[in-house]
Amino acid sequence: MVVRTSRSKRTSIAARRRLQSSAPAKRGSVSRITISLPEELLSDLDTVVAQRGFLSRSQAVADFVHRALVEIKSDAGEDVMVGTITLFYDHTVGGLQQRLADLQRRYIDEVISSLHVHLTGEKTLEVILVQGPAPKLRAVAGEMGKLRGVISEHLQLAAAIIPQLHPLPVKAR
Repeated sequence: MVVRTSRSKRTSIAARRRLQSSAPAKRGSVSRITISLPEELLSDLDTVVAQRGFLSRSQAVADFVHRALVEIKSDAGEDVMVGTITLFYDHTVGGLQQRLADLQRRYIDEVISSLHVHLTGEKTLEVILVQGPAPKLRAVAGEMGKLRGVISEHLQLAAAIIPQLHPLPVKAR
């Protein structure tokens, strides 16, 4: 929430203190930086802060920077990332669920878990938790999205990894 007074477009000191006292404790150290923005961009930022319910401009900017860094890391393709593949499909298409299960087994190193929910008599939503290099995860999502009966596919990545669940033996090549 951004508090504006008639005298200033900036959040008042008292309002900031109220927000900080109600905000949950932050983990880790925080560095303070100063940025300059054109007035129009600042106004747009304040609108987004209010619409999305951020507690402060800093929280919003940190979220935007995090998303941009995830995208950059994803494009670089070197880091192991975690993410979800969200599929919306028509489960009445013959053999589709078996083909999806086969793909998940083929990519057992990347697929961690999946959950599917039957939405209607014909439609299913499936969310698949994945981990691995971004290019590989994009390839897995792409293969699933190309199957006949899949209505939509979306890959969402985060710059994080989850602990390995079970140490797999090293494959001989």
